[in-house]
Amino acid sequence: MIVPIGHVLLLALILLLLGIACVLARRTLIMMLIGVEIMINAAGLVAVAGSALHRQLDGQILAVFLMAMTAAEVAISLAMVVYLRRRKGTIIADAFDGMKG
Repeated sequence: MIVPIGHVLLLALILLLLGIACVLARRTLIMMLIGVEIMINAAGLVAVAGSALHRQLDGQILAVFLMAMTAAEVAISLAMVVYLRRRKGTIIADAFDGMKG
């Protein structure tokens, strides 16, 4: 491996923390979805790095499945955002409290 595994794991940790911060700090649904995407990319990066370290293809295959899952999640999530925008008139997450008991 050309890049040391420690550097790749540090980058993945930074991406994970940025994704968590984006989800927790932002109120709009689109920014929350971007935060989730960043966290999934961090998991894919760790899978590919582990795959390269152990010279196996399992992690790279998992990363391809993660990309496919991410594409499906984006399509469904953006459709939900458009629906909620039309229904409530906003995409601020605090406005969607219909399930509170």
